[in-house]
Amino acid sequence: MATAALIDSAMRLELDGGLDADNKPVMKYKNFAHVKTTSTPDQLEAVATALAGLQIYPLVGIRRNDSFAIQQ
Repeated sequence: MATAALIDSAMRLELDGGLDADNKPVMKYKNFAHVKTTSTPDQLEAVATALAGLQIYPLVGIRRNDSFAIQQ
């Protein structure tokens, strides 16, 4: 039976970049690698909110990307 082991985690801030010339929304992204795999969603939200305060654009979303190693 295969098992999955969490090996890495990253966080992505999604920022509202306004509108382009065609009035379509523009998204800006900031990526942060090597996030502790033991971080809770509340901890990530607190850090993301603090980092968003340093950005020009307003925060619209937070994503966590986990990488797993599949072992047999």
